[in-house]
Amino acid sequence: MQTDPSHSPSAHVEGGSVVALWRYPVKSMMGEELNAAEITERGLVGDRRFAVVDASTGKVAGAKNPRKWGNFFDFRAAYVEPPKTGSKLPTVRLTLPDGTVVTNEQPDLAQILSNALGREVAFAEAQHGGESSGAQAEEYWPDMEGLDYRDTVTEWELPAGTFFDLAVVHLLTTATIARLRALYPEGRFEVRRFRPNIVVETGPDAQGFVENNWIGHTIAIGDEVRLRITGPCPRCVMTTLPQGDLPKDAGILRTAAQHNQANVGVYAEVIAGGTTRRGDPVTLA
Repeated sequence: MQTDPSHSPSAHVEGGSVVALWRYPVKSMMGEELNAAEITERGLVGDRRFAVVDASTGKVAGAKNPRKWGNFFDFRAAYVEPPKTGSKLPTVRLTLPDGTVVTNEQPDLAQILSNALGREVAFAEAQHGGESSGAQAEEYWPDMEGLDYRDTVTEWELPAGTFFDLAVVHLLTTATIARLRALYPEGRFEVRRFRPNIVVETGPDAQGFVENNWIGHTIAIGDEVRLRITGPCPRCVMTTLPQGDLPKDAGILRTAAQHNQANVGVYAEVIAGGTTRRGDPVTLA
């Protein structure tokens, strides 16, 4: 594994702005792009609040194990209205691969999803309660140099009471996308492959994997939101899968593995919540 030489440990962000916001109501399904979002200590309100669960094992199903589950990216989820802090979550509308539209309030939803996925599943909501342990999930690692495992399936535990992989917020900069495109011009590096919550547009002087230098720092977004950058965001086979008009491409993950230890973007915890909007300034404290 290598770290790309295009960024320096002394580099810092002079300024940027929020260029995109994304929320994913159901883990591993396509989500919704937003103009504004409320952020609490649990991340974007409504983000990854639901998941499909394998009825036979109790493990969270998803795109991280496509050999078992096919392509979850053929499913799309969106709230019928914006969720709000302190209120009951609004209905989630699910669009299935064949175009069928259902909601999470239908009593037969589990059977509909089971038929669509070819396995018996349940539809679960994160409880955010006092669970002592988190749900289990599986991940397939392709046979690719630079990954922690190769051609095997591993299990890991999600943070208790959530359906997040590791952290509640994932940030990604346009500088990182630009660097990946330069390293592998044949690949289609687009934000939606990486499923971040917040995309930061950086200035022309910010080049390379600039988020690496944010780790351990606090960033301010607009007047209210403050995030502590906790670590890199390791990427997986999901980034290589087809979605919409994007083709399957193992080179997407291979490029990240060869040049940035398979990381794309960074994870964060919420120090101060509030509303963030597209266009909000982003500064590094």
